[in-house]
Amino acid sequence: MSIHFSSRSTAYPGRGAQVRLSSGRAGFGSRSLYGLGTSRPRVAVRSAYGGPVGAGIREITINQNLLAPLSVDIDPTIQQVRQEEREQIKTLNNKFASFIDKVRFLEQQNKMLETKWALLQDQKSAKSSQLPRIFEAQIAGLRQQLEALQLDGGRLEVELRSMQDVVEDFKNKYEEEINRRTAAENEFVLLKKDVDAAYTNKVELEAKADSLQDKINFLKTLHETELAELQSQISDTCVVLSMDNSRSLDLDGIIADVKAQYEEMANHSQAEAEAWYQTKFETLQAQAGKHGDDLRNTRNEIAEMNRSIQKLQAEIDTVKNQRAKLESSIAEAEEQGELALKDARAKLAEVEEALQKAKQDLARLLREYQELMNVKLGLDIEIATYRKLLEGEESR
Repeated sequence: MSIHFSSRSTAYPGRGAQVRLSSGRAGFGSRSLYGLGTSRPRVAVRSAYGGPVGAGIREITINQNLLAPLSVDIDPTIQQVRQEEREQIKTLNNKFASFIDKVRFLEQQNKMLETKWALLQDQKSAKSSQLPRIFEAQIAGLRQQLEALQLDGGRLEVELRSMQDVVEDFKNKYEEEINRRTAAENEFVLLKKDVDAAYTNKVELEAKADSLQDKINFLKTLHETELAELQSQISDTCVVLSMDNSRSLDLDGIIADVKAQYEEMANHSQAEAEAWYQTKFETLQAQAGKHGDDLRNTRNEIAEMNRSIQKLQAEIDTVKNQRAKLESSIAEAEEQGELALKDARAKLAEVEEALQKAKQDLARLLREYQELMNVKLGLDIEIATYRKLLEGEESR
């Protein structure tokens, strides 16, 4: 139940004073606190005109002799003082009304903050119960990804080492084939030199054979010429001898013997020269055939080595490509792992930042709530003080 003081509740001389209680809005009239703070008790007085006494006001009988006119001087400033008091009372009433409105507003704010606090407590408990599970699930997923990446990295490292061993093996084989090819080329150069020397010897021997053949032909021609001259001489001698038959010489036998000797010598020389040249030619031909076979074998070996080198080169290129692919796969896997770790760290930092911000907001709300509680406590104290003052004034 609220208290209302009307503007007619002020006690005036010669009139009845009354106090009105109502259940309306709390407030004060312009004259409701007239004389507040004075030490004199207020009494509702009925004048000589009569009239009912206000509810709860006791009737007082006054001696009529006391109502005789007196010579009383009225202070001219009393009206001004009363006007100032009225203005002060109006100001206090307005302040008190605004104070009551502020108290109600603060009570509403207090209820709203209590509701927010309860919601924050519920959200905090829900988040505090859900965040660890979310973080644990996220961390478990990231750990599984990290373990998978580590396993892939280990497997790729093993494959890389295996490929490096294979490449090293092929490299050693390639170097061995290069050495063998170099040795074969050196041997081929030596064989070529031998073949060239044999061919030069063959040419020289053929030149010598031609020269000897020319010499044989020349000797044959010379022999035939000498034989013809000798036969002509013999024929001349025979003519002369025929004229002189005094001597008994066997010229035909001598000529036949000489001719037989020359022919035997020529045949023997020719046979020896032909045999020597034939033997030399066969020897050179055998050597040339042998060198030709060696040359063909060397060429075949060189061709085989070239094919092996090309095959090894192709295998080396394939292994290099596989190695490049593996290295790119390893680099890509490492890059993906780094990106996943960075993403996880960024998400963890965001969650921690959000949690820190929520804690700061909660602390700020707690401070504001504490400040509002302090303000409310001060207002409650002031309200209680005003209520006591009003109750004390009402009881007077």
